Amino acid sequence: MPVDAAEYAAALRSYAAGVVLLTVQDDIDDVGTTVTSLMSVSADPPLVAIGLAAEGYPAEVLQAVGSCAVNVLGAGHGILASRFSSAGRPSARHLLESVPWRRATASGAIVLDGALAALDCTVSSVVDAGSHVLVLLSVEGVPVLAPDGDPLVRLRGRWTDGTGAPLRRP
Repeated sequence: MPVDAAEYAAALRSYAAGVVLLTVQDDIDDVGTTVTSLMSVSADPPLVAIGLAAEGYPAEVLQAVGSCAVNVLGAGHGILASRFSSAGRPSARHLLESVPWRRATASGAIVLDGALAALDCTVSSVVDAGSHVLVLLSVEGVPVLAPDGDPLVRLRGRWTDGTGAPLRRP
């Protein structure tokens, strides 16, 4: 019996997920997208995996370039996460006009100075997974590691700090 798509989506909305900003620098521009499907895979060697829409531009650019940065967002980054999850968004640099950032050493991708953590990565492999691709990333460096801070979490279609209550503007 096939699984009902609406029930499947509703079930997964009950799963709290950390929020990251994936950034890629290519020859044309900087690309960024909000991702809630980051998974730690291995500590030795350090590997993480992300899921991206197979037909999306971020997946296309990441596979072509072969490197990226993964920025772990804090509870204060809800607006930023929304900017990068909107369709038809402009260059990542334009969306980060008032946000301090720098370039990662290995990938050259944008790393947020205010992230809870950032991983400088190269693509190890890509696996087709239905409507998405799973991208295995080799971690080449950790250019940002904040001593503390509450993570930004996606739960039931809302940004939260992990308490389950929606984030409010200050």
